Amino acid sequence: STATPSLANSFATELYTGNGGTQSVTTGFKPDFTWIKDRVGTDNHHLFDSIRGVEMRIISNLADAQNLQANSLTSFNTLGFSLGSNSGVNASGENHVSWNWKAGGTPAINTDGTITSVVSANQAAGFSVVSYIGASGTVGHGLGSAPEIIFIKVTNTADNWVVYNNTIGATKALFLDLTNTPSTNSTYFNNTNPSSSVFTLGTSFNNSNNYIAYCFTSISGYSKVGTYTGNGNINGPTETLGFEPGFLLIKDTSSVDAWVIYDSARNTSNPRSCHLRPNSSAVEYCGTPDSVNFNSNDFQVISTWDAINKLNDVYIYLAIKEN
Repeated sequence: STATPSLANSFATELYTGNGGTQSVTTGFKPDFTWIKDRVGTDNHHLFDSIRGVEMRIISNLADAQNLQANSLTSFNTLGFSLGSNSGVNASGENHVSWNWKAGGTPAINTDGTITSVVSANQAAGFSVVSYIGASGTVGHGLGSAPEIIFIKVTNTADNWVVYNNTIGATKALFLDLTNTPSTNSTYFNNTNPSSSVFTLGTSFNNSNNYIAYCFTSISGYSKVGTYTGNGNINGPTETLGFEPGFLLIKDTSSVDAWVIYDSARNTSNPRSCHLRPNSSAVEYCGTPDSVNFNSNDFQVISTWDAINKLNDVYIYLAIKEN
């Protein structure tokens, strides 16, 4: 790619109302990864990226294989993306949310690992999209520093999402489409944490299957992959970030509970009570005390809800600054 990835305009949450026909949504940059959810309907989460191609959907709340969704996300544009009439992403009169990331544009072959990968990486923003054929070995991710959370999905057959996180370590894995606690098994990541150039796969990944991976690492003043311990009080933990978050993904690693997403577009002021669940097709829920506050330098949990603040449970999170 001739484009130079940069931190500017690397993430945006955009809201839109479906029209049942065609429309374009403006993000301010050309996305490489767009995640869409109907906020008022029970449609599945729709995830698209520029490596797999437009209209090729995977679902965060199901183990289903990738499938062609005609008239869904039909193009990634210079300043956003375009939609067709597919009701999962453009149901007439219904409110939708899209979370959008810029990677590195046109992908490149990466031979850093024992498994050749195709990578679109935005090192400045700590994000890359990685495609590869699975096998035991190492895969180049293009970030230039070790990813702290990786979401992996097999695309040509049905199987659960597999999630690496640096807090739980390479001996365990989480699953984005499930509420489970981490599974201890060396066959996921071969008990090996990622390096600045590669992540390691164990024997759980089939040699003949196709995989997509979304890799994130913390960038000072912009994003943070972190952890906190719940206190069970309405005045919950405060996590210093060094920026005001616009997107926050949380998962309890100690108990069986939902993945949860908050953002600053669906709630423009505190408390941020509207949340969606990546592991569920459920409609958006907005209600206290299931809330967080987004502050200029941190976020604070203001809830006794077990999914985000159970006494002594350990939580992981991905926080990103809104452009």
